[in-house]
Amino acid sequence: MKENRILAAAARQERQVRGISITGLKLIALVSMVMDHIYYIFGYTGRIPWWFGLAGRLAAPLFLFCLVEGFTHTRNRKKYFGRVLCVAAPMGLLLFFMRFAGLFVRPDGFYPQNAMLSSFLLLIICFQSFDWIGSKKPGKILAGCAVLLGLFLWPFLLGFWSMAGPVSANVAGIIGYTLLPILNISGDVTLPVLLSGIVLYVARKHRKIQVAALVCVSFLWHFVLVYLSVKNLPGFELSQMFTMYYEWLGAVFAAPLLLCYNGKRGAGYGPFFYIFYPAHIYILYALSWLFMAIAG
Repeated sequence: MKENRILAAAARQERQVRGISITGLKLIALVSMVMDHIYYIFGYTGRIPWWFGLAGRLAAPLFLFCLVEGFTHTRNRKKYFGRVLCVAAPMGLLLFFMRFAGLFVRPDGFYPQNAMLSSFLLLIICFQSFDWIGSKKPGKILAGCAVLLGLFLWPFLLGFWSMAGPVSANVAGIIGYTLLPILNISGDVTLPVLLSGIVLYVARKHRKIQVAALVCVSFLWHFVLVYLSVKNLPGFELSQMFTMYYEWLGAVFAAPLLLCYNGKRGAGYGPFFYIFYPAHIYILYALSWLFMAIAG
């Protein structure tokens, strides 16, 4: 019996080693993300294949999964939150000035609205609140509920604050784009993104349930609801759910990769991903501006 247990444990360990580490998932997501942003930023040329955007749907669910694993296993959650904030806040500030001051806006009116790390900030706050609520300690349960209620009320509080005058409106706007983001400041900070991250965290101890929940949320939100809203549009065909309204396919593509996760961290690469995310966006944006100027 003891030998059988040893052999079974060895077999499980071997399967884990053969799987995909967090670093592997991040690298796959990175390639997908770059393809998506090339399609997004250079779309004005009409020369980027539509399937670049389709391939890019894989990035968000993989990065959300990596966020859940990173937050769960980090040794210092405050530092983890701080690293995300140090990248998200400057990007949010630049987005604020692009949107409301016209700063660095391309001649055709386009500007990058990427703010995935702002969603990460909100999700980390939610994750910590869930842990407090699950601690069975009255003080922490109260704190967790208070934080979640505060997140829900935060957009309304900012709205009332902004009504006090132009200066208050600008200050409230900057805070809502940087330190504590509000929903819908960009397409990356939306309810379905937050719901996807939340189900991944809540079901993190049961991999198959976790992946199934992610696929269900994505399918219901990005397929069922979208289909119901566009099915009566002139010229709509069901095939367009695979070639135009294909956001739901991201979770479907991610599912087999997440099931292959071996529980290992991998090489890590330090702060590489935190640096690469904003750097590649603004480099691609600058290049698109340059190409537009040359072509014009």
